[in-house]
Amino acid sequence: MVPVTSVGADSPVNGIVATVPIVLSLLVAVWALVAAVRHRPPDRVQFVGLAVLEVALLVLSVLALVAVGGGDRPGEPGAFFGYLVTLVCLPPLAWVLARMEPTRWGSAIVCAVCLVAPVVVVRLQQTWEVLGG
Repeated sequence: MVPVTSVGADSPVNGIVATVPIVLSLLVAVWALVAAVRHRPPDRVQFVGLAVLEVALLVLSVLALVAVGGGDRPGEPGAFFGYLVTLVCLPPLAWVLARMEPTRWGSAIVCAVCLVAPVVVVRLQQTWEVLGG
């Protein structure tokens, strides 16, 4: 059994750096959900929100990579880097799919992807702090 600790204060994927993308993602998800319920296609606010979210995720990723380059190591490197790559690919994927589907389902796609992003950020935090194994 592998013990898991909480994300420490010295973790590069903790604190405001992780909180900002989570909050941004949830705000865009709510906006996209409202648009989907109202039968509206993705609008400029959703696309700008995806762009801002991508910037926040890139900052998180760069800080994590700098920490790895500085000698810190995630508890599960394979899973960590997998989540990191997935995380930075989510907003562009949502943007492309939403542009391909200019109906309310495009807004639903944005909503779904923006609900997945916070989960991936939390998993990123968890894989950084896994001990043992």
